Amino acid sequence: MPRFVKLIITILISGAFILLSQRVWGQEWLPVRGGIPFGISGIALLEQQSDSFDFLIVHDNKQKNQVRLATISIKGKNTPEYFPVNWQSKITLPVDLEALTSVPGTSNSAFIALASSGKAYHLQFEPTNKTISVIKEFNLSEIPPGSNFEAFALQDIDGKLVAVWAHRGEGEQPATIYWGMLDLTKYQITHIGSANFTVPFPSGNVRHISDLKIDSGGIVYVTSANDAGDDGPFQSAIYVAGYMGLRSNKIIWRQSPQLVSLYRSNYHKIEGMELVPGTAGGLIVGTDDENFGSYIYMVGGNN
Repeated sequence: MPRFVKLIITILISGAFILLSQRVWGQEWLPVRGGIPFGISGIALLEQQSDSFDFLIVHDNKQKNQVRLATISIKGKNTPEYFPVNWQSKITLPVDLEALTSVPGTSNSAFIALASSGKAYHLQFEPTNKTISVIKEFNLSEIPPGSNFEAFALQDIDGKLVAVWAHRGEGEQPATIYWGMLDLTKYQITHIGSANFTVPFPSGNVRHISDLKIDSGGIVYVTSANDAGDDGPFQSAIYVAGYMGLRSNKIIWRQSPQLVSLYRSNYHKIEGMELVPGTAGGLIVGTDDENFGSYIYMVGGNN
C-alpha cells in the first residue's frame, strides 16, 4: 500500500478515534500550576505505568529566578503533581524554551530542548533524584533571520535520526516546517528541507504551529494556537500535518492536502504536545494560558 494512502487512512482513523474519546473525557482539563511563569511550552514522556504518567516539561521563562524545567506526575484524574527541576549552576540559564523531545533509543532518559532563537540543549535526566545535566549546547543549522521556533521533534525512521522543527508563523505569515537528519556525535543537521504551513483554525493572530511531534510511522502532528492577550480568550487545534519518510537516503515530505482538525479548544492555548502509546495513552497536550497558568488534557485517554 502506498505510504501516502496510509497517511489518508491514518487521518480518518485518528479523527474517528479522537471524536469518540472526546465523548468519554468531555472537557476534563487538569490544572497544573497558576500564573504566567508556569505555562507549558513543551512536554515529553518520562515513564508510564497503567494510568500513571510522568512527564518532563519546559517553561518559556526568561528571568533569572524562574523555573525552566519541571516534572509532572499524573495518576488517573487526580491533580498533577508538579516538581521543579534545577538547572546546572555553572551553565547559563536558557531563555524562552519552546519545545522538548525525547531522543529515540534512550528509554526516555535523554532529551533535546529548543529555545525560540534556535539554540538547542541536549539533556540527560536522572530519575532517582530528578536532576538534569546538560550534555551539549548547539544551534540549529541555517537559521533564517526573524525565526521564532516553537517546535522540535526527533524520530528514528528507517534507522535514521530525523529532526523536524518549525518556525511558528503568525497571522498571515505562514509557519515553516523544517526537516533534516541529525548527527548527535557532531551535533549537525544535514539534508535540510522546508515547507510553508498554515491552518484553517484558529484564525486571526494565530500561531500556525505551536508544537509538533512525529510518530514512528512518520506521521507528523501539529498544534496551533492564538490568544487575544494574557487573559484570553484562547483557541487551539490539533492536526495531522502530513507524512515524513526516507527514499534513497533523502527525507520525503508529503503534506496533508486538506487539513482536518482532530481536536479544538475555545478555552485553552495549547503549546505542548506528546504522543503516548498504549491503551491508556493518546495525545497529551499542555497549555500556556498566560495569567491562568497551565493545564493538561489527554486526547484519546482510556481513563
